[in-house]
Amino acid sequence: MNESFKALADPTRRQILRLLREKDRTAGEIADYFNMSKPSISHHLNALKHAGLVQDERQGQFILYSLDTTVLEEVLGWFLEFTGTGKESQMHSRTESKPKQNKDKNKEVD
Repeated sequence: MNESFKALADPTRRQILRLLREKDRTAGEIADYFNMSKPSISHHLNALKHAGLVQDERQGQFILYSLDTTVLEEVLGWFLEFTGTGKESQMHSRTESKPKQNKDKNKEVD
């Protein structure tokens, strides 16, 4: 998850993710949105790929980049858990709210 946070900390990478949310794109199409060299864009794409935030697929002579939401969902889940609104927190609060049963007498225990 640390690689994800590192990748998400950069505003250029966040903008690349926004572009890929709209549709899959080649590195050249992504580069058209920025005022930087194609090798710099490639560096950002590699960081995003290493973090598991994008996938690449060769299509002929081009490489098509697409958004991979799996890691984003994990990061979001961590944030929600951290704030007490995530799935783990909800499951934990449900088990805490159930009355405890005495195994021998099948009675509720305080």
